[in-house]
Amino acid sequence: MALGITNQRETAVIWERATGRPIHRAIVWQDRRTADECAALKAAGAEPLVRKKTGLLLDPYFSGTKVAWMLDHVAGARSRAERGELAFGTIDSFLLWRLTGGRVHATDVTNASRTLLFDIHAQSWDEELLSLIRVPRALLPEVRDSSEVYGATDAALFGRALPIAGIAGDQQAALIGQACFMPGMAKSTYGTGCFLLLNTGEVAVTSENRMLTTPAYRIGGRISYAMEDPFSSPERRSSGCATVSRSSATRPNRRRRGARAGQSRCVHGAGVRGARAPHWEPNARGLICGLTLDASGAHLVRAALESVAFQTLDLTQAMQRDGARRADAIRVDGGHGGQWLVLPVPG
Repeated sequence: MALGITNQRETAVIWERATGRPIHRAIVWQDRRTADECAALKAAGAEPLVRKKTGLLLDPYFSGTKVAWMLDHVAGARSRAERGELAFGTIDSFLLWRLTGGRVHATDVTNASRTLLFDIHAQSWDEELLSLIRVPRALLPEVRDSSEVYGATDAALFGRALPIAGIAGDQQAALIGQACFMPGMAKSTYGTGCFLLLNTGEVAVTSENRMLTTPAYRIGGRISYAMEDPFSSPERRSSGCATVSRSSATRPNRRRRGARAGQSRCVHGAGVRGARAPHWEPNARGLICGLTLDASGAHLVRAALESVAFQTLDLTQAMQRDGARRADAIRVDGGHGGQWLVLPVPG
């Protein structure tokens, strides 16, 4: 018997090495408080460097600027971090620390790659990026394979020590769970967020269409890469439209009403909490157009759900323009995976 850990990849925690207590509440992946800092780094011309080394874009979605924010806003945190008194990690790393009684401070390559601090080609923390984002090296965990024994749980937790034998960020874990091990295999998760990943094998494809390049997993020291397109969730879109239309329908009822509503000319443009791929505009807001006098709340919900399918199509076509192999099929999971209106349209 063994344990594995999967987690929200960009949620950031800093804690005391001596006590294991966090110095601040975790800053979650959806938090946009560092949008101005990212904009300032872009204005200073830093994004090409970040893009080249990390495969990411300068966006508050990623955890590096969250870490810098905590160091700047918690009294004494930056000096303590430089002295090695504090530790940073994504949620997997924090759980690993707690489960092992503070004996192991580590993460895997998929989580490290979401920090803006990790060179996905050299597969190591990068001093130039650490200096740019202003994060001390002493904070960071060791980076390991996605599948290996990291350590064992404290025996008091489960009656005996159990090996912790794997870590992967949630979307890469879904790619693995859907058995997308060959180049050209893809999965799309429709849940709290929407995430389309396409396995590109040992080739890290650089996108000209502002898609992300990310490690898919590393096993036995051998890395596979993926192209990734995160975008806003169907739940946020449909609930937002239900609010606008003053509908009190529950989530399942919203789905049913949206599915039963006939087609209309209503079109929903996503952006209720900023736009991600391929636009990466954190201050974007949602758009509804094509309204007529006979449009109902159900039509708005249907438009929101259909927009997910159309955006998935846009992103898969952008991947092909970047030279990635076309996916023969997209394997689907997540809470909205059974809703036919969000499923990708042929293209």
